[in-house]
Amino acid sequence: MRHPKIIIAGLGLAAVAAAGGITAASVGSSSAASVSPAQATVHTARATVAGKAETVLVNGRGLPLYYYRPDTATRSLVTGGLAQLWPPLTSAAPAVTGVGGKLAVLNDVNGQQVTYNGHPLYTFADDTAGQVTGQGVQDFFVVTPGLAPLTTSAAPAAPAPQSGVGY
Repeated sequence: MRHPKIIIAGLGLAAVAAAGGITAASVGSSSAASVSPAQATVHTARATVAGKAETVLVNGRGLPLYYYRPDTATRSLVTGGLAQLWPPLTSAAPAVTGVGGKLAVLNDVNGQQVTYNGHPLYTFADDTAGQVTGQGVQDFFVVTPGLAPLTTSAAPAAPAPQSGVGY
């Protein structure tokens, strides 16, 4: 199931792009994607995820943090319109409190993107502090303190469709 706001935002973005209203520079320079070092503090908080209370990682404003399953430890695949909906957490010097995993900075297409256990981190445009609405949407998943480290190898390929299954 697709998230209705993502579909609407994607259609709007496509319409503006088709009309020539978006350039590569304007898409890549979203103020939502830029996060000041003070906001790049990562800590844990309780939030409801799929109807269940869980401890998740949040940024300095209390917004839940997500990882994107197709990313690799050396490359974020979230750019353009996708980065508008899933703003990357960026900072030259992120701080971490109360979390046992490894916080680092990956220099990539999104600038100095904060990673947790090798996973580039994102917020979701529809979330508010303590609210997780993007779980499982477009292959994004909320980050928990026990998130397994991402290795430097490529992300696993999607399983091949079974024969006889139509689309």
